[in-house]
Amino acid sequence: MDHPPLDFTNWSTTCIDLVNHFLDTHLPASDSEPSVLHEAMRYAALGSGKRIRPLLCFASGFITQAKTEDLCVAASAIELIHAYSLVHDDMPAMDNDVLRRGQPTCHVKYGEAIALLAGDTLQTLAFQWLSESSNHPEKQLYLIRLLSQASGSMGMGGGQAIDLLHVNQAMNLSQLETMHKMKTGALIEASILMGAYCGHPPQPDQHDKLRQIGQNLGLIFQIKDDLLDIQSDSATLGKTAGKDAARNKPTYVSIMGIAKAERLLEQLASETYLLIKQLGDSAHYLMQLSQLFVHRQH
Repeated sequence: MDHPPLDFTNWSTTCIDLVNHFLDTHLPASDSEPSVLHEAMRYAALGSGKRIRPLLCFASGFITQAKTEDLCVAASAIELIHAYSLVHDDMPAMDNDVLRRGQPTCHVKYGEAIALLAGDTLQTLAFQWLSESSNHPEKQLYLIRLLSQASGSMGMGGGQAIDLLHVNQAMNLSQLETMHKMKTGALIEASILMGAYCGHPPQPDQHDKLRQIGQNLGLIFQIKDDLLDIQSDSATLGKTAGKDAARNKPTYVSIMGIAKAERLLEQLASETYLLIKQLGDSAHYLMQLSQLFVHRQH
């Protein structure tokens, strides 16, 4: 951001407010036709989401002195991709979940057909926003490429496919790590890189560190998710607790056990903090976000 508050809480609140305002004003109005579809899109994208990926985008953009308006577009596009993935993941053909962020999932509220279309149209709108941004054309194209690669068959979409294909099937630790680097880590890594490239292009060494931080945070997020799935309850999580064990899905906890999963989390956290420190003082928001990844309770 141009002149962000120094306090992390104020900074993160400001970033979230900016993204929420952008989403609210740029998503199609719920009373415009087809109104039910637009209402479902807004239902999926607005609300009580933590906006973790947009915050990562803003945090890395602070390192490269990115403009606030450019970060708003990139961060909001990332959030649309995340929202669409949740809509589809929750549907009966995949995770068959009825609760998301403490509310009925999109297909429960609007039906499967509208939910499917809402996910599809949120995805395409994300790339429309990036294509309409005021960035230099080469930068614009690079941001689109980063997000599309992270979303596709070698990223989030492919990771979800691997996940679905391994329900009730054995998976070793290396396979699990590959799956989550794609399913969860790819979009987190893209959030960090997109934020950085909204500003002055990172130097090669800086790029490599940001990329590794993104990959680590993706694994940290998933390990913590697996731990919370068995250690917390639905009311705290805002989604159905214990569903991984119920569906016999491979997780870090099911493969390693709780103690080893917690040790791996601590190891990755230490490696990530060291990398962030090497980026200098301007990475302090990224550091605090990384600590939130490790210590979150929902």
